[in-house]
Amino acid sequence: MSIKYLNNENEIFEADYDIQVARHTAAHVLAQAIKRLYPNAKLTIGPAIENGFYYDFDEISVKQEDLEKIENEMKKIIKENIKLETFVLPRNEALELMKNEPYKIEIINELQEDAKISFYKQGDFTDMCVGPHMLYTKGIGKIKLFSATGAYWRGNENNKMLTRIYGTAFKTQDEIDAEIERREEAKKRDHNKLGRELELFTTVDVIGQGLPLLMPKGATIIQTLQRFVEDEERKRGYQLTKTPFMAKTDLYKLSGHWDHYKDGMFFLGDEQKGEEVLGLRPMTCPFQFMVYKNKLHSYRELPFRYNETSTLFRNEASGEMHGLTRVRQFTLSEGHLVVRDDQVEEEFRGVLDLINYCMEVLDIKDDITYRFSKWDPNDKEKYIDNPKAWEDTQAQMKKILDDNNIDYVEADGEAAFYGPKLDIQGKNVYGKEDTIITVQLDFALAERLDMSYIDKDGNKQRPVIIHRSAIGSYERTLAMLIEKYAGAFPLWLAPVQVKILPIADAQVDFAYDIKRKLEDVGYKIEIDDRVEKIGYKIREAQMEKVPYMLILGQNEVDNNVLSVRARNGEKIDNISVQEFIERLDKEVKANLKK
Repeated sequence: MSIKYLNNENEIFEADYDIQVARHTAAHVLAQAIKRLYPNAKLTIGPAIENGFYYDFDEISVKQEDLEKIENEMKKIIKENIKLETFVLPRNEALELMKNEPYKIEIINELQEDAKISFYKQGDFTDMCVGPHMLYTKGIGKIKLFSATGAYWRGNENNKMLTRIYGTAFKTQDEIDAEIERREEAKKRDHNKLGRELELFTTVDVIGQGLPLLMPKGATIIQTLQRFVEDEERKRGYQLTKTPFMAKTDLYKLSGHWDHYKDGMFFLGDEQKGEEVLGLRPMTCPFQFMVYKNKLHSYRELPFRYNETSTLFRNEASGEMHGLTRVRQFTLSEGHLVVRDDQVEEEFRGVLDLINYCMEVLDIKDDITYRFSKWDPNDKEKYIDNPKAWEDTQAQMKKILDDNNIDYVEADGEAAFYGPKLDIQGKNVYGKEDTIITVQLDFALAERLDMSYIDKDGNKQRPVIIHRSAIGSYERTLAMLIEKYAGAFPLWLAPVQVKILPIADAQVDFAYDIKRKLEDVGYKIEIDDRVEKIGYKIREAQMEKVPYMLILGQNEVDNNVLSVRARNGEKIDNISVQEFIERLDKEVKANLKK
């Protein structure tokens, strides 16, 4: 059955249930409910989003336990089946109507003098909006509120902190129930919760926001990932560098980061006091380019492929930081390729092949999307002002992406300041999208840093630069993997691969002998030799999501065999150590796609 909708030109039309329109209307119902319950609340904005809607309010304090009361008021408004009406006002009349809503006044004052501003009215409530909306509130269907949190006005930490209420709307209660179940599963997988429970990382107030501590198990996973990436890069002809964590501001001024990126950097020293000022590096590119410039190069030597496991520092806003996904210090699988014009497509394809292999091993290839990030020609502050170079480079990059059958969306205004990029996007368990890997085509920095090579005719030429990562920030990748695997990492990546559980003291020496044999061939082993019942030890190992447990009793000692219990519930009795090692080796090879 079709549903009636209303747009801001007062036109009524019928269509199938549109979930985004329903959620947008539900945001207005939320605002109406808040105004009924909290008359002094001030309205800001309330959009529909991918998985629901939210509305931001000022001058109210809402706790989680208040949501049921607000939700019930919303259901009451929906049941009243209030008709929505729309009208348009000139700017001065809109200001008068919204005179008690300072945030609406701010928005109106930013519009042109001759602007016509549309409003939607539902009973005793009116809000400024462009629509469209349901014609009657019953058309929304079913709603559910999930959380109340803080959010800065317009996302700027220098602005006031508001109260943001999140909810969702669906046509049926069954869909609401399914969404509640999905969110409960998401909470269980949330890396910020699960990563702490599994003792992978923690944060400490006296250290600061965005500066997580990787605990031994988390550090072990990062170390495994780093070794895997560096070994794979070496096989593909990359040369490892190790460069400083900081540099004089001269380097950043030369590279352009001073003009385009300094607000996102940390600095040491006070120029006003005559001190030398050093900037902590937000990326490694200008450092590696100085490695290239150490001597003159012939065209025959290109391409140069440099890689580095880089510790980087970015001055993220306090309201943006979260767990391991957005931090102030992180480690990047960073690389830069210095290539001739005729090598660009082949080398770009090689970068994509490396990334694809890494994503296949991590089993996240089906979880990502691609974004072709381009410049905004109207933003002269953010981007190097060279329209022809931008258009030529973007056309070149588009051809490469198309030739390699990359399924991407285009995004204006998302490029790096020196060139377009391919952003590889992943989503967390709540649906929030983050960039996990980037590949950038750079037309500017070789010129700025006077990088060159000698061509076959003996003339100096500028190289093209490809900036790339292999798996992105190790911290953000770890967050994604915690959520994907719910902490049950594949064998090759697990921080503890085998946990040995002797049933009694009589088996402890045998347990340590098995531990040494497994460690000698490279596996990560723990022994639980506490004086506890075996059932308790098994349950703890299961909670830690260890891939394999070895249960050692007197039978295993007497016959020099193992009793194996796999994480998936499989049990194998009376297996030799060598047979168990062969099983582990086979599984790791399968994990690594070898």
